[in-house]
Amino acid sequence: MDLSSNLSRIGRGYRALREGAAALDLSERAKIRVTGEDRARLLHAMTTNHVQKLRPGQGCYLFFLNAQGRILADAHLFCFDDHLLLDLEPETREKMYEHLERYIIADDVTIEDQTDSLATIAVEGPEAGKVLSAMGAPLPEQGHGWLSWTTRIVARTDSTGSGGFFIFVPAAEKAALLKEIESAGAAPASQQEARVARIEHGRPRYGEEITERYLVQETGQMHAVNFNKGCYLGQEIVERVRSRAQIHRVLMRVEIDSAEAPAAGVKLKAGDADAAEIASAVFSPALGKVVALAYVRTQYAERGTKLRLNAAQAEVIPAAA
Repeated sequence: MDLSSNLSRIGRGYRALREGAAALDLSERAKIRVTGEDRARLLHAMTTNHVQKLRPGQGCYLFFLNAQGRILADAHLFCFDDHLLLDLEPETREKMYEHLERYIIADDVTIEDQTDSLATIAVEGPEAGKVLSAMGAPLPEQGHGWLSWTTRIVARTDSTGSGGFFIFVPAAEKAALLKEIESAGAAPASQQEARVARIEHGRPRYGEEITERYLVQETGQMHAVNFNKGCYLGQEIVERVRSRAQIHRVLMRVEIDSAEAPAAGVKLKAGDADAAEIASAVFSPALGKVVALAYVRTQYAERGTKLRLNAAQAEVIPAAA
């Protein structure tokens, strides 16, 4: 099916994520503010990335692990002059607040849940920067970098893999900001539209494709890990897996020649062998077939490997550019 005609049949928000700019209300995402002189040292020791080298205006993506190396949560972390801000998936809000509290013993660290007072609006898609520039917003150049914009913070990160920015804004100003963004040319996108775009781009989300079931290397999200930072909770397992190359599956993007998305847990076959397990799948209007994120056994995880779902052919491919 022709791509342009296919896109014309679907929602504005999905089309905007692929071709223009879309506005997403991500205010349910958890926001935890961390203050105190020991804040960077504590989070450095609890996460997989190099927190202590961050300077105000910078940030990173990271994992929180347990002692067995399993992933408790992922987070975007942003460094400010007097605090660190953690941006997390909604499902991990209580768990991570309690996890942080548990490890504050004699440290000069205070945590505050700002989820209800600080809204998150994302502008995502290839034209996201153009829309924000038209509004007079500053655009940070570095990934996870941030800049102040009156009472708002603009950070270069996105939730769908479409590229874009998060805007952190006082909750009382959220409605006005959304109107501004839409007036500047961004189309509102639904959660389902965003999910389809996210899976098309091969972007996993904690709580769906990434859970406590998995090890860091199995997710393929190695930009969350710094291997030269020193000790942190769960590091022994991460290093053991790296040194021994002992993973048996890895999260990959898979295209399936079908119009019906399989449920999570469904197996893909290579001959009679189980070759992959579906973590999430959607029908892609742009591709005219199903696209999935699946944990593929390493012997089948090469680009172009052909698998099967019942009578439908499937192909292992890299994440979309």
